[in-house]
Order: sequence, then C-alpha cells, then structure tokens
Amino acid sequence: MARINSNIPSVVAQSNLSRTQRELSLRLERLSTGLRINRGADDPAGLIISERLRSDIQGVATGMKNAERASAVISTTEASLSEVNDLLNSIRSLIVESANTGANSQDERDANQLQIDSAIDSITRIANTATFGGLKLLNGSLGYQTSAMHVSAIAQATIWNASRVGNNVLSVDIDVVASAQTGALFYNGNTTPPGVTLSSMTLQITGPRGVQEITLPSNQSLSKMVDAVNNLRALTGIEAELINGDANSGVVFKSIDFGSDAFVSVKRLGGPADPSNDAWATYKLDDNAPLDMGPPFDWSNTALVASQRDEGQDVAALVNGTLASGKGLRVSVNSTSLGLELLLTEDFAIDPSAANSTFDITGGGALFQIGQDVTALQQANLGIASVAASNIGGTQNNSGALTFLSSLKTGQGNSISENVASGDFTIASSILDRAIDEISIMRGRLGAFERNVLQTNVRSLQASFENLSASQSQIRDADFAQETSMLTRAQILSSAGTTVLGLANQQSQQVLQLLG
Repeated sequence: MARINSNIPSVVAQSNLSRTQRELSLRLERLSTGLRINRGADDPAGLIISERLRSDIQGVATGMKNAERASAVISTTEASLSEVNDLLNSIRSLIVESANTGANSQDERDANQLQIDSAIDSITRIANTATFGGLKLLNGSLGYQTSAMHVSAIAQATIWNASRVGNNVLSVDIDVVASAQTGALFYNGNTTPPGVTLSSMTLQITGPRGVQEITLPSNQSLSKMVDAVNNLRALTGIEAELINGDANSGVVFKSIDFGSDAFVSVKRLGGPADPSNDAWATYKLDDNAPLDMGPPFDWSNTALVASQRDEGQDVAALVNGTLASGKGLRVSVNSTSLGLELLLTEDFAIDPSAANSTFDITGGGALFQIGQDVTALQQANLGIASVAASNIGGTQNNSGALTFLSSLKTGQGNSISENVASGDFTIASSILDRAIDEISIMRGRLGAFERNVLQTNVRSLQASFENLSASQSQIRDADFAQETSMLTRAQILSSAGTTVLGLANQQSQQVLQLLG
C-alpha cells in the first residue's frame, strides 16, 4: 500500500529520534555537572535523601569548625593560667623564705613583700587582659551568675558547667543527708574531786599536722589541760574544750578540720592501761553516731565506746536529687548537665535536719556548639571563673571567714609583716596551696575538656563527614564510566535515527513513480 497523507514510518522514526535526543541531552547534562540528580524528576526519592545528607554534611563541617575554634579558645586560656601558676609558685617560695625569720632581715622580708605585691597585681592583670578575639577569658565573663544563694549555708560556690537549655534559670537544691564531723575523743576525769587530774600524766597528742606531748601535774584543773592542748593547735591540728564549758563534765579533743582525712589520737604515755586503776580513758562515738552534748552531757550513752583514736566524717548531700561526692565540708557533682563544687558552712554541714538550701544559676558560662544539630546533647557548657587575686585561694581562717590571695598584699591580714607579728604563716601557706590547687584543677578541667570532648568530637565528626560524603556521592554523583557509555550509545542512536528519518521521508516520494 502506498499512502502519503500519514507517513507512519516517519512518525515512528521521529518519536524514537526525539527519545534519543532527550537521552543524549540527559547524558550531556550529567557529564557537564558531574551529578546524577540535577532535578527532582531525575530521582525524586534520591533527591530527598541526598538533600538531607547535604544538610548533615554542612552541619558536620560547621561542627568541626566550631570545635576547632573552641579548642583554640581553651588553649589560649590554659596558656594564661600557666602563667598564673608560675606566679603562684613564686609567691609560695617567697612566703616560705620569709617564714625563716631567724635567718633573714626585715629588709629582705620587705623586698619579698614587694615581689609578692607585684606578682599578685600581675595575676589580676592577667585575669583582666587575657582575651581571644575580643572575648574576655579570665575576668569572670565566662563564669556563671547565681542568685538567692544563702551565705548561712554555702560559703563558696564554684560552678564548672551548667546546662540551661529550655530553662532560663537552673535551680540547685542542696540537702544534707549525713553530717560532716571532726575526729572527736571525749574524756571524763572520773575523779574525786571532779574536774582535775588525779595523778601526773604525759599525753601524746596526734593529729593531721603532727605529734606533740604535754605533761600535766596531779590535781591540775582540766581547763589547764585544754590550754596546753590548744597551745599546740598549730602543730597538731587538734584543739580541746571543756564539755559545755564545765570542767566537771570533762574534755573533748577535736580535729580542727572536718572530714575523713581528719583524725585525733590521745594516748597516755607510761600510765596504767586499766581505766579502773587510773583516771585516764577516752571515748569516741561508735560509727559516728549523733550525740546530744547536753547539758548535761550523757556519759551513759551506749554510742560512746572506749578508743584512743577517732576519724572525722565527710559531709554527704543530695544536689538536685543526686548524691554528691563529699570531702570535709565540700561537696561536688560532675555530670553533663551540672558540675559544681560547694563549700558548705559548718552549721549547715553538721545538721542533716536543717532545711534544704536552694539557689539559682541565672546565666553566664561558655556554650560551645560542637555538633551538627542545635540540641543540648550536641552542646558543651563550661564555666571559667575569674582568677583575679580577690577570687582565688579562698580559705577559712581561724574565725571561719574566707580569705583570698589578695590578703597577702602589703597592709592586708596575711601579709608577711602580719604573719611575722603573729608567728604563724600557716594561713598564708594554706591560701597559696588552695589557689595553686584551684588554678591547677581549672587547667586540668580545661585540658580534659579539650582532649576528651573537643578533640574526640572533631575525630568523630571527621568520620561522619567522610561517611556522609560517601553516601551522598553514591546517591547523587554521576558515574562517568556509565554516563560516557550511555552518551556513546545515545550518539549512535541519534545518528542512526536521523538517517532512518531521512529514509522514511524518501519512501513517500517513491509514489511519484506511479504518476509518471
């Protein structure tokens, strides 16, 4: 049959040639962009997952950048703290040298005091000037702000980290569940008349700071025993007092400090060991049981057991329902949501029946976004308190008040001249030890944060970046080997289709031979 109005072979050839041209165009587009998916029509499902992967990749890349920036901040901060450590060590050597009053002159001590003043001023200057890109690092700008803290319960608070995501204010509740205690031994003269020593005796007093002996004559008031023990207080770490202020009630020997590291030991040297043949016997509280001091003091209490030594007890407290680690009067917690150390007042720490103490963390701290998603699990909080001389070295003096490093300057209560006058450099030394510990702990925490959080986070994100990039490439990138092969096929089909279309058009012209 020879019909020319509808050239079916030509239509078929045009249709196939059009498909081939689209295929050729697709292969050229993929080879020119390097992508298998250039629009949703190429692979709708693949486009959705690849865009999600691209978003994750961008977040991971930014997370790595943030972590590296945070590491730079931490390194800069730690370098400044290293200088503070060196200055504190130099101050300590000057205090130790100045304590040698029998071998140095007043002029030498004055020169040492000038160096101490200069070093303390330098510490405060470092605190005020340490910066990173305009960000103040050690002046307290990165520390946490608190409110409603009761000084009757909390003498000092150091907040290391606090997560306030979802809460403008983070409340901290402290509940003492076991009292802090000193080591304590109770002595009942058991004499006639009461309140005096029955015979001469030599006592060995042992405490955390050392061992000393005292000798008392017979028929000596127990108040004299108390005075003799307290005169050696700085050498032994032990103090004594009359029970309820009454010599007839006996004497209690106590360690100055609280906690499991504190202890008291009182032994009679050379006397009979049988209390029935002598007026010497000391007692302790069995298992740190509570004891009502009276008056009157109850010597018949079954919790009292004969002993020559007693250890103190660390305070135990719940902080926001979590059992905190206790050390003397200090409690600390360390979790991702809250990390802090609190120095409790003596009255609060020794009374488990006291009402809970609560304060609020209202702001501050350094927040580091170290993950690809803005969630609390991918953020790290860190508090860097001020290291000015007026904020470090907080130590309770003999009256229980907190004194800081700045008290070592000229004219202050713990300067060299004041220590020489009192003959006691122990408070100054304790302040320096505490300040050195605070800076060292801060450096250690910063180092641990950089090493265990930031550096591991970067390595983890790098692995995620590699895997996500590989997955995204698998879905979205073009396979050049396959695409060039398909391009060649499309080119051949296009050439063949063009030739076939020409032949189809020529076939219709053959009908003219019938008219000739």
